[in-house]
Amino acid sequence: MVNGTASFIDADRLALPSTAEMIESSLWLADIPGLREAAMRWSVEVPDAARELLPKARSLARPEIDGTMVAAVGRTAAHLLVLVAIDVIDAMGRPPESTPPSEDRSLKRIENLVRAGGPAWVKLGQFIATSGGLLPETWVESFAWCRDEVKPLARRVPRRIVERAFERPIEDLFADFDDRPLGAASIAQVHRAVAHDGRELVVKIRRPGLRKRFEADIRAMAGAARAAEKVSPVARTGNVSGFVELFAQLVLEELDFRIEAFNMVELGLSAEHGGAGYVRFPRPVPGLVTERVLVMERLPGVSYTSADLEGIDGERLLRLAIEGILEHTLVYGVFHGDLHAGNVLIDSDGTFSLVDFGIVGRLGKSQKAALAQFMVAFAQMDVARQLDAMVTFGAIPPDQDLVALTAEIEAEVKPHELDESSDVKELADALGKLIKVLSRHGIRIPKELVLFFKNLLYLNGFAATVAPDAALLAQVAPVFGYFHTKYGHAMDFAAFDQ
Repeated sequence: MVNGTASFIDADRLALPSTAEMIESSLWLADIPGLREAAMRWSVEVPDAARELLPKARSLARPEIDGTMVAAVGRTAAHLLVLVAIDVIDAMGRPPESTPPSEDRSLKRIENLVRAGGPAWVKLGQFIATSGGLLPETWVESFAWCRDEVKPLARRVPRRIVERAFERPIEDLFADFDDRPLGAASIAQVHRAVAHDGRELVVKIRRPGLRKRFEADIRAMAGAARAAEKVSPVARTGNVSGFVELFAQLVLEELDFRIEAFNMVELGLSAEHGGAGYVRFPRPVPGLVTERVLVMERLPGVSYTSADLEGIDGERLLRLAIEGILEHTLVYGVFHGDLHAGNVLIDSDGTFSLVDFGIVGRLGKSQKAALAQFMVAFAQMDVARQLDAMVTFGAIPPDQDLVALTAEIEAEVKPHELDESSDVKELADALGKLIKVLSRHGIRIPKELVLFFKNLLYLNGFAATVAPDAALLAQVAPVFGYFHTKYGHAMDFAAFDQ
């Protein structure tokens, strides 16, 4: 425990099976012939492939001035890049409701850049569009178009990509393949297909030539970050270069669909082992997974923002969403890292289906314990203990002046004004302000913590849709009580026993 009252997780006493053991005993995988064997192979190969991406991301984020970078910067105008980098960080340092006179000009700069740039710039626009609570709402709304579909590939191109990937005619692979995409995004587009045994499938196809274009765009971003940090104190304290490195790591992982296939298997195994029958995960089809093409089951449901929620208990959905996010994260140490509305489906009986597993967070034992400590401290609005937990997590340097940092955060967040009855918007704003203060001090938040914080902010939108009158913190305490009942003293959240 921290100071005798915060939470702890005894990972050894949880005695969770290894991934290999869960694969071997999984009935969920056994339903599809060959999937256990494929999952076992991915469990060995994919972690190594993912680890190799980290030095690559660091290299892209610290570019040498070469011809590729000069060409990329030249396409988008170096001076515009610098101005945009400064504008973004400056916006993150302002309250979400503020709109200074230069706001329209700043938005126009970056919107022009995103529209003129390559696919990585569209991904940057999507990051802005899904960062409610981190950036002013005017920014989030201005880039909502990045969440919409982009122009699909020419009609026959997807067939050629699939046939080249598996070296077989499309008719041998599927009983039916729809040339019209279900959706098209900056990295991939998805198509409906039917297996020869009648199963409904989704075929995810990466856009051709994407890796080189992304790498060139990220080098341009990195060059902009370096230039901005040289001329702007705002950019230096905002740690623009650190953001580019994080962005590069996330994008490189998304480009390799073998990683995504293993992500969905690992999350599905955790849900199966934990008995989470209220959420479905798609299963990849063995033999039909490559770096560029991923074939998986098609799941029922529509985005929760489009679902007919009449007759469905919204507070139950919210409680299950909180329970699922926290159990995957704090118990199993693996969680979906991009739970925006398009990736969370609900069907008519109130069952969740999750899709799009390109971004997943993974935590070690000590990080799970530290994050549990943070959640209890956040539920109590105890800023000092939140920061203690972030030091343990590795997000804040141990030599940081925590007393001064606590005072600065409390001055902005005003935790005494928040309690269990606070609505989800107030809590999301509090979390967003915490992150902004840390960013102003040049504190680089680890990838997994960024993903978890974004999921908490996504809960804001989810709660507003399914249970607008719910008090979010009032839902968190019973979930920790459920954990205590389910796992006993291996997970002891003492703060909620007081």
